[in-house]
Amino acid sequence: MENDILTRDKSGLPVSSKEKDFTVIEKIQINTRKILAEINFGYKSDDEIRVLFKKITERKIEKSTTILPPFQTDFGKNIILGKDVFINTGCTFMDRGGIEIGDGAFIGPDVKLITINHDINPQKRYITYCKPIKIHKNVWIGAGAVILPGVTIGDGSIIGAGAVVTKDVEAMTIVGGIPAKAIKKII
Repeated sequence: MENDILTRDKSGLPVSSKEKDFTVIEKIQINTRKILAEINFGYKSDDEIRVLFKKITERKIEKSTTILPPFQTDFGKNIILGKDVFINTGCTFMDRGGIEIGDGAFIGPDVKLITINHDINPQKRYITYCKPIKIHKNVWIGAGAVILPGVTIGDGSIIGAGAVVTKDVEAMTIVGGIPAKAIKKII
């Protein structure tokens, strides 16, 4: 049962907060919030933050990766970080659908990566659908940008500050605006 709801959730199938097995997700969320409280309050060295972040993701966090608090996530287990990743202060990763960040990516302050959406029917808003976000190598996401469910950002791209990215971004492309549109190719 436990694996079933987590598999359905990450694969984009509908998951209801009213179903009995939703407690599996809630337990993970509660544990994640406890660890986030340790990360976000009081001074922690980069090494201490990486150790705590590993407890959330249950994955190795490379020594070359930097995460500046405060940091928020709604789940945490579905975050995968490459080498030389830099995550600036104030970021929020809603990762139930999965977030993969490639080597050398820079995530600016207050960036939001959102993999979850609610049913459009007002009577069924407790039902959620998740789609993964994939950020490839050497991507730079500017301050305050929002990346929505199902988006893939190609190698070397730049997401302008404040952009809302609703569609995939080709490699070596600068995008900006709401919704984000291609501004130019990087040569």
